[in-house]
Amino acid sequence: MSDALTRTADAGTSAPPKPNVVVAVLALAGIVVSLMQTLVIPIVPELPTLLHASASNTAWAVTATLLAAAVATPVVGRLGDMIGKRRMLVVSILLLVSGSVVCALADSLVPMIVGRTLQGLAAAVVPLGISIMRDALPADRLAGSTALMSASLGVGGALGLPTAAFIADRWDWHILFWASSALGAVALVLVLLIVPESTVRTGGRFDLVGSLGLSAGLVSLLLAVSKGGDWRWASGITLGLGAAAVVILVGWGFYELRATHPLVDLRTTAKPQVLFTNLASVALGFSMFAMSLVLPQLLQLPTRTGYGLGRSMLTVGLVLAPQGLVMMAMSAVSAAVTRAKGPKVTLMIGALIVAAGYGLNIVLMSEVWHLILVSCVIGAGVGFTYGALPALIMGAVDPSQTGAANSLNTLMRSLGTSFASALAGVILAQMTTDFGGHALPSENGFKVVMAIGAGAALLAFLVAALIPRRQPAAPTAAEADEQTEAATTKA
Repeated sequence: MSDALTRTADAGTSAPPKPNVVVAVLALAGIVVSLMQTLVIPIVPELPTLLHASASNTAWAVTATLLAAAVATPVVGRLGDMIGKRRMLVVSILLLVSGSVVCALADSLVPMIVGRTLQGLAAAVVPLGISIMRDALPADRLAGSTALMSASLGVGGALGLPTAAFIADRWDWHILFWASSALGAVALVLVLLIVPESTVRTGGRFDLVGSLGLSAGLVSLLLAVSKGGDWRWASGITLGLGAAAVVILVGWGFYELRATHPLVDLRTTAKPQVLFTNLASVALGFSMFAMSLVLPQLLQLPTRTGYGLGRSMLTVGLVLAPQGLVMMAMSAVSAAVTRAKGPKVTLMIGALIVAAGYGLNIVLMSEVWHLILVSCVIGAGVGFTYGALPALIMGAVDPSQTGAANSLNTLMRSLGTSFASALAGVILAQMTTDFGGHALPSENGFKVVMAIGAGAALLAFLVAALIPRRQPAAPTAAEADEQTEAATTKA
């Protein structure tokens, strides 16, 4: 364990909350935060009218959340390790509630972007929750609990879409954000009342230069990737941002290697188990986005195209909703496999299931039940992989670094999703069919995107195969305390 590791004194003599209750509250917080991913999807086409702005400008309501999440996740994770994971969890949920209220009061573009940025700053809730579990839960509860917490990302996204579509169809769109602020407030109160502060801290000062460098590099990279299609890929601004991202991130890496208290311990991330897990996460993030892009379009395109199903956004949400339930159910199975065979095997199984789901989608895409089946198969694979990733990360890093390490892994998945969005957008823009004078993505274009999704999942499988054989995980805080007490008693 790190020499910088310190523990806070036990406060009071009240009995600690039951693990089941702590896990339930943390999972609820994860679901509430993941709702932000799909909250605005039903109203995106209407945002130019609602906010009195152009479509290119209202797209920033989505892009701002992406950029804020990328910047906040590693920074908040590191601060959690330093000053308290529960404390930063509370701060993150407060930012979410604040952003939701700002959006609920917005009638123009600027406050909407401000609110969505604040919502994006709450993205570290899930990795923080996983890190708190590692520090607070008994060892036999850790695998299942972290798998459930990881699954909350997908569960919130899957259940949020039909709920948001239902609300947007029947009431004023501001209610979407009032509802999210209310859910956030409930999660905040429950965290304050029930979730204990982690006793594991790491010493040192906050790496301000490193955080600014990483933020500048990530913003440059994600702007180039997410807006390249609008700005043209060969334009000066896109190429300039891409080049700036490379230069900044390389310089940042050299600085971090020499920093006394780095934002990201690159030597730890270079450990084979951490490195290959993060690389697999990029591939999985890439793979999982393909379904989110393809299935809604197939469902909504007109039936006269010959492959579209002509359904509403509400139907899209209902088709994708079972995926979230499957992910939650699979988290328990994922934990059982992890306990029996190790998280590496769980990750490999999950990647193969995801690849199989995309292969199934290539041949089954003409009926609504086909797409429900496909989304459930892919959801099952995601449930496996989301449970395995934090187990692999926490099995290789010091307990005092779990917040930063889990946050970096979450960031890797987000980067994969951003790259997938850009590539799929290019493919669907090039492979089109004429429909009443309008260019629509062709059936073969969708099949190519799904084939790439399957290929990315298979790549994740191959990368996961390079992860070293199962090794004993670093002890949790509870285990460390037990070992200390046992040693003291024996002495």
